Amino acid sequence: MSIAQAEPLHGIAMHGQPALDANFTHFPYVNPDVKKGGRVNYGVVGTFDALNPFVLKGMRTTARGVWDPEFGNLLYEPLMARSSDEPFTLYGLLAETVEWDDARSYIQFNINPKARWHDGQPVTPEDVMFTFELLRDKGRPPFSSRMNSVEKMEKVGDRSVKFTFNDKANRETPLIFALGTPILPKHAINPETFDQAGLEIPVGSGPYRIREMRPGEKITWARDPDYWGKDLPTKVGLDNYDEISVTYFLQDSTLFEAFKKGDIDIYPDGNAAHWQRAYNFPAATNGDVVKDVFNPGLPSGMLGFVFNTRRPIFADPKLREAMSMAFDFEWLNKTLYDNAFKRTQSFWQNSDLGAFGNPADEKELALLGPAKDRIPAAILDGTYTLPVTDGSGGDRAVLREAVRLFGEAGYSIKDGKMTGPDGNPLAFEVMTQNADQEKMALAYQRALQLIGVDMTIRTVDDAQYQARSNSFDYDMIIKAYTSSLSPGAEQIFRWGSTSRDAEGSFNFAGAADPDIDRMIDALVNARSREDFQSAVRALDRLLVAGHYVVPLYHIGEQWVARWAYIGRPEGTPLYGYQRPTWWDARVQ
Repeated sequence: MSIAQAEPLHGIAMHGQPALDANFTHFPYVNPDVKKGGRVNYGVVGTFDALNPFVLKGMRTTARGVWDPEFGNLLYEPLMARSSDEPFTLYGLLAETVEWDDARSYIQFNINPKARWHDGQPVTPEDVMFTFELLRDKGRPPFSSRMNSVEKMEKVGDRSVKFTFNDKANRETPLIFALGTPILPKHAINPETFDQAGLEIPVGSGPYRIREMRPGEKITWARDPDYWGKDLPTKVGLDNYDEISVTYFLQDSTLFEAFKKGDIDIYPDGNAAHWQRAYNFPAATNGDVVKDVFNPGLPSGMLGFVFNTRRPIFADPKLREAMSMAFDFEWLNKTLYDNAFKRTQSFWQNSDLGAFGNPADEKELALLGPAKDRIPAAILDGTYTLPVTDGSGGDRAVLREAVRLFGEAGYSIKDGKMTGPDGNPLAFEVMTQNADQEKMALAYQRALQLIGVDMTIRTVDDAQYQARSNSFDYDMIIKAYTSSLSPGAEQIFRWGSTSRDAEGSFNFAGAADPDIDRMIDALVNARSREDFQSAVRALDRLLVAGHYVVPLYHIGEQWVARWAYIGRPEGTPLYGYQRPTWWDARVQ
């Protein structure tokens, strides 16, 4: 290892070099001269009864802001901060600098000597080591598995921690350690009660403290004027409000009414018909409410009906393909959404990482190996598309083809019912969580009825939805898989065999395929952007060919309505708008 490789670095990138040099003063997408102060009121649908998102009990019922990429990590912080204008690049936060070798066999975090907890105690290497051990013993996936890839964790000098990795680590592992784990205070946490996920106010190192809580209803955060990191280059222009409140609503329609009245300041909108039709109230027509459209450089992601392949009825990919074909997207898009959406064809559509429109080259085919023989030719050459119906809601040609595929899976229509080889009619339940999902499910139900498939719909409350999602207690569910320009270890928890039966993982489909595992391993270990691209495309093709999801739609834009007194920077970074960079323009 050369001396240069061991020099402290201000930033690290998954591929290539950081775009910003060691003397950068702020991220390019912030307003460095913003005047801090004022307040913002956020609204969310759901409830909360915990302040610990790192254990199963609080996984999806923790108050927003504790560890929150959307609102900002207000309470706890990672070792490094991510630039939203680069695919996957990290810069100093709790760790002032880092050291690693070219093989990424280790990473050393050098803690910023200024880093402090809210009670004034310094952040120490012991805190970092305590955190990784505590989450190993008491945390939920993926935090609980981080130490599996560590051969040795040790304190180096007065303020450094070094992780030496074993053969279970990959090239992304050091970045996941830097960004994906909150650092917790050893002196302020009782390991024995950590997994109880209560509402005792924790000690953090972040820019905000909890001012007030009404469990299930509202949490209010106050900016810490003594926040240790406020002048860091990664924090200039962020955390601009003196107060952030998050109010919880039982349904989105009530949240929107609160927004119209000015009780909520910002409303992200993902409903095309709503975006087009709902802003005719006085504040929107006179300019007090502004509608912003952002165009990030992100892939499409995937929203769809997810088959739980743990259920025997959905174990056959041929059946899942038939089920996918029966969905009439054109009818849904026309009837519910004024033709506002585009059908999603792959998980990384609209980018060079996606299979759609990009034929597999020799490098990708070699990577796939024998797996390429079970991928249809149209998926391999990038021309595969989902069927396009006539929009009638009952396109006979498409339904006939769906019935043919059902036949290949051993099903046939008997007495008006789609009947399996065991003689039982095909029947299942889709679990939904709100009115919008229910509308999509009703459209699907309508199409399936035409070919004798009995789909029932069950809409459940938020608590039940989260509990059943965690334990995979459903036949089908509607989920959105976000896609970034730097997919990595999170794919293990979505699609890897090891996550199939891990309660609380995001492997909602129950995927367990050695070829998928190989592609994920290839993408997290790729040394060049070219190898990385081949691995992601190959994974995309396997997921599309596996028909784990009935694809729905994507927008390609981000729609956000805000009251005009909430200011924002002019530019849009690669990953889209960033709420922590916005501010209260009423502050003079």
